Amino acid sequence: MQRCDVAIVGAGPYGLAAAAHLTQVSGLDVRLFGEPMSFWQWHMPEGMLLRSPWTGSHIADPQNHLTLDTYRLQLGNPRLAEPIPLADFVAYGQWFYKQAGLASDYRSVIRIALAPDGYQVVLEDGETILAKRVVVAAGIQPFARRPRVFEGLPSSLVSHASEHRSLAKFARKEVLIVGGGQSAIESAALLSEAGAKVEVVIRHPSIHWLGRHNWLQAKGIAWLFYGSGGIGQAGVSLIVQRPNLFRRLPRVLQDLWGARAVRPAGAGWLRPRVQSVTFSMSRYVEAARTEGDRLRVQLDDRTERRADHLLLGTGYRINVAQYPFLAPAVLRRIELADGYPRLTDGFESTSPGLHFLGAPAAWSFGPLMKFVAGTEFAAQNLSQRIARAGRAHAALGKPTELRVQTTPA
Repeated sequence: MQRCDVAIVGAGPYGLAAAAHLTQVSGLDVRLFGEPMSFWQWHMPEGMLLRSPWTGSHIADPQNHLTLDTYRLQLGNPRLAEPIPLADFVAYGQWFYKQAGLASDYRSVIRIALAPDGYQVVLEDGETILAKRVVVAAGIQPFARRPRVFEGLPSSLVSHASEHRSLAKFARKEVLIVGGGQSAIESAALLSEAGAKVEVVIRHPSIHWLGRHNWLQAKGIAWLFYGSGGIGQAGVSLIVQRPNLFRRLPRVLQDLWGARAVRPAGAGWLRPRVQSVTFSMSRYVEAARTEGDRLRVQLDDRTERRADHLLLGTGYRINVAQYPFLAPAVLRRIELADGYPRLTDGFESTSPGLHFLGAPAAWSFGPLMKFVAGTEFAAQNLSQRIARAGRAHAALGKPTELRVQTTPA
C-alpha cells in the first residue's frame, strides 16, 4: 500500500498553488489528484470572460514567477488582457501545471476515511493511499444551489449554469434565467448572442454593476483603496485582501463586509451585451411545473411565463458535508459553521491533518478565498504550517511511517 505525507484532492487554481508550494518543502512526499483545471474547462460556458481583474487572476507559485504576465510573454500573445477569456485562463492553468513541474494522478478520489496517524485516500479503481495529511481543494461543483421550488423537475427543463459547457443548443429557444449575479447575467448575454430569447428574473430592484469608474479607481491611486483582487468596496477591499487581519475582526463585521464583498453583481462590460435581454426586477419564482415538453412558471406577482428551459444562475451554497468522498467518521470530526469548516492556522480543520482550501475556507479567512486571488495567501499559509509541523515532528523523534488501518473508519 502506497504512502505519502500530503495528498491534495483537486487540481484547480488552489490545488495547483498548494502543490507548487508544498513540493518545495524539503523531504515532503506530496501527491496531487485531479485533472488540471477540469472544473473551469468542463463546467463553465464557452465564451465566458473572467470577472476578476488581471492582478487578481494569477495562480501563486513560491517565487511568483508563473504569473499571467509571464504566460503572456512566453506564449507571445500580447493581446491577452482583461477581461480574460475562459479558454485562455484554462490554458494558463495547464501551463502553470507544466512549468511548476507538477505531476497529477487523474484518478478520482471516491473516499477519504480515517486511518491511524492520518487518512485513507481511496481512488476510483479501489487503490488506497495512506496520507498523513489531506488537503481538500476540490472546488464548488457539489455546492451548486438549486432552490426548492424546482425540486423534482427534469434536468431537461431546469438546470444549473455550471452544467453547460456550450449554450448553443438553446438557439431559437425561450430561456428563463433566475439570478442577478455574474453567472446569470453573463449566461443571458451568451444565450442572447447564440440566438435564444432570454428573460432574467431577479429578486433585487436593480443590478449592481461592477467597474463603474470613480476617482478612487483612477490609475496610480487605486491601490490605496482596493486590494489586488478587486474584491469589495473601497477600504474594505484592503482588509479582505489580508485574511489574517480579516479573520480577527468581530464576527459581526466579518459577516457584514464578507456579504457585501461577494454580493450578486455583474461586470460593467456585460451591459452592452444584454440590451436585447428582458429583465424582471424585484421578482422571484413562486411555482413551476411541466407543461408538455415545456415549463410553466409563476412569479410572485401572479404573472406566468412559459419557457423551453430554465437556467439557474443561483450560485453556490457551501456545505462540505456534500463532498461525496468524505466518510461519515471524518465528517463527524469537522466542526461546521453554516456548512463551512472552522479552520485554524494552515487551513486545518478540527479533524487534525485535514485542510480545506478555496471557497470552503471563506468563513474562517474571508471572501478572498472564493477567488483565484486567494491562492497566494492560502498556499503560503498552508505550506508554512505543514513545514512547521514536520520540523516539530522530527524534533520529537517520532516515527514518520503510517500504520495500516485495522478498524472501520
